[in-house]
Amino acid sequence: MARTYGPIFKFKLGSKLHIVISTPELAKEVVRDQDETFSNRDQTVAALVVSNGGQDIAFSNNNPNWRKLRKIFAYEMLSNKNLEASRFYRIEEVRKTVKNVFEKIGTNVNIRQIVFATETRVLTRTIWESKGVKDENLGDEIDMVSSNIFNLLGQGNMSDFFPILAPFDLQRIARDMKKQRDKLDQLFTRIIEDRIESNLKKSKDEVSQEGKKDFLQVLLDYKDEKEATPLSMTQMKALLLDILLGGTETTASTIEWVMSNIMQNPNIMKRVQKELVEIVGTNNMVEESHLSKLQYLDATVKETLRLYPISPLLLPRSPSKTSVVGGYTIPKGCTISVNVWAIQRDPRNWDDPLEFNPERFLTNKCDYKGRNLLFFPFGSGRRLCPGLPLAEKMLMFIMASLLHSFDWSLPKGEKLDFAQEFHVAMKKRNPLIAIPSQRLPDVSLYM
Repeated sequence: MARTYGPIFKFKLGSKLHIVISTPELAKEVVRDQDETFSNRDQTVAALVVSNGGQDIAFSNNNPNWRKLRKIFAYEMLSNKNLEASRFYRIEEVRKTVKNVFEKIGTNVNIRQIVFATETRVLTRTIWESKGVKDENLGDEIDMVSSNIFNLLGQGNMSDFFPILAPFDLQRIARDMKKQRDKLDQLFTRIIEDRIESNLKKSKDEVSQEGKKDFLQVLLDYKDEKEATPLSMTQMKALLLDILLGGTETTASTIEWVMSNIMQNPNIMKRVQKELVEIVGTNNMVEESHLSKLQYLDATVKETLRLYPISPLLLPRSPSKTSVVGGYTIPKGCTISVNVWAIQRDPRNWDDPLEFNPERFLTNKCDYKGRNLLFFPFGSGRRLCPGLPLAEKMLMFIMASLLHSFDWSLPKGEKLDFAQEFHVAMKKRNPLIAIPSQRLPDVSLYM
């Protein structure tokens, strides 16, 4: 559409005005120069239902409660100190995945499925440690709910196009979204109530002597604070839902795209694995301390996210007041989308933009923080993905472990499929199925 209609264009769906921008210069005006004006969300009916009225981080407008939640998430879960404190969970769960894959050597493995399960275990242990639900099917349940939620978020909804029709919920999107939200709400309610009951049986001294608090306990402490606006139970659940859905979907879909591109380019796989041998060796397992040295793997992940950003249009914004972008008037309350897909594939920004070439990121030192508006798959400005510090670690750790421990091939007669499915997040239409084989000489490393 950007090639057909230009760097900025508008269209109407019902009574709703939509504007799409597709150049780094115009993106800069929205996400940096006028970030305050454009930091509200376009709150669709489905988004409001899943977020309990915009009480989370992802779909809330820029308001004091949003800033408070984001601050809690950033400082209490994703600070360098707390990421280091939860490092053992990541190591143990990634090792468990390597062991699980080893047990499936020579058979078909669904890449997205194993990564989603790994990320779910890491996140749930980080949030509620071992005091949570020990359910082997939890990853599958969350995966199913996540897929349903993202599908519903991506559906065109008459209630959004014609707000006068919203009370009738003609497509039953609000009803179906509430059903999916309630499934996770019931899980969170059970875990929170169990923790509160457990805490009541202990004195404050006993709770404090247990050492580092998990994220759930931190949230409960904020809830009990004697502030003018303490954290509510609804906000807690909305935040937990953001963490689980955002963290699992981003990592699983990205790694599936990375693996697809690497398997499509055997020379790139060889180079990645050569780097892993040089940095990690063949008699060790990947550690987090290795990740910063894996420059070619890092470049390969970035090249994948350049071509296949998980959110090609980012989450839409809505200006809090009428503004001007690129000389055009942008009315208050309209929907504005930043076309990251087009910017990251534009030949004016990238040489041979459709070629999968990780080398370009060995010389172009882009990061994920949205400072370079030629490459910002996780957003920029106030709406930069809040889970980025953990997402970046998990992307690299899981990818390095899978490629260091195993060689991968397609099932006989199968070809790689790059068909896409877009429902707010973009993932492969058909799952990547691959066959692992042992790479490391010492079998005990897999145990």
